[in-house]
Amino acid sequence: MERHHNSVTRTPLNSVAVQRRSKSKSYRLSYRSGIGAASRLAFTPGLTGRRLNTSRKAPKSDKITEKVTKEQLALLVKTEWKLSYVTPLYQFRHTQLKSYSRQLSAFIAAEKLQGMAVDVEGTQNPFRVSFSLLQEMTESADDAVTVLIQIHSKPLFARQDEPQRPVWSGWLTCINGNLEYLRSLPKDFVCLPLFCSSEAGGLTSLVKSWFQQSFDCCFGPLEISHTSLQWLMALWTNCQQESSIRQLKMIWTLPVEPQLQVTYTVDAEDAWQLWSSVRKENTAGEGGENSIDIEEVMSFMQGLKGHFFRHFRLDLSAGRLNEVSTALGSAKSSGRIKFSNSKYMITTLMLLTECALLKMPI
Repeated sequence: MERHHNSVTRTPLNSVAVQRRSKSKSYRLSYRSGIGAASRLAFTPGLTGRRLNTSRKAPKSDKITEKVTKEQLALLVKTEWKLSYVTPLYQFRHTQLKSYSRQLSAFIAAEKLQGMAVDVEGTQNPFRVSFSLLQEMTESADDAVTVLIQIHSKPLFARQDEPQRPVWSGWLTCINGNLEYLRSLPKDFVCLPLFCSSEAGGLTSLVKSWFQQSFDCCFGPLEISHTSLQWLMALWTNCQQESSIRQLKMIWTLPVEPQLQVTYTVDAEDAWQLWSSVRKENTAGEGGENSIDIEEVMSFMQGLKGHFFRHFRLDLSAGRLNEVSTALGSAKSSGRIKFSNSKYMITTLMLLTECALLKMPI
């Protein structure tokens, strides 16, 4: 059985402790045969040699409500998303979304109905797919516009006049992607490296399969690393003065027998005071943007772990950080994210886009 520790305590202020593509069919098949195979995108030294950035802009409130509709925003912030990375899409066109909607609808119906013929234009198709754009949801002029996908269907024993309901949602995005990499892509490729999907009855695998067949791309799981989780903790805590994070909650797993799971909760004001004590003066220069560096993040973590050790004599450094959450959102190492507040979504998506680009096998 798992044992649990819960701590809601005050944290003292001094607790600081290239040629890229072959269009031949044989090459496409060899590319799909395994992630370890040589990519037809070849290798991009500017990307594959990089690690997670050691410095990033401090979060600032973003008026995302001006960029997406209320319905789209409600979907984005109420769903827990499963993260994947996806390699660049070949000959994907933002102007062909209606055609993609029909194609994916027919593909899903055919797979679900075991290859039976489906009338794409008629009423026989039990699935309706819609592609739409989240206009201006970008940070860089090189970022491709975010694409939202929704699948509607009727329940198995629904009445004939009952309308179809949303059963699956997903979106592909690129927020402040690495400019060196994006500008190195041939014009036939569109880079939307971060894929977020809701889980529902195998539809995610069907959508991925259709994309792979249609745009010669590759998907893979995107876990959120220990370092990325710490970055999210710091970035979200930095928002406390503008939007209360209510509390900072962490879930750790310690390698003991039986396995020990620790839930560590810190009051929002205590987390803010500790974070303020490790923040360096802004060195961006006049007119520059405030930034956060990795040393500040590490000092923040050391302060939290040191405080916990003094109270419970447990060294969290020996464990694994599995989950972090605040009123702004939650993230799990397994690759799940939930946005609870739209104000700082862009900041979080910038980090996740970076993670997706670094995970791609190219």
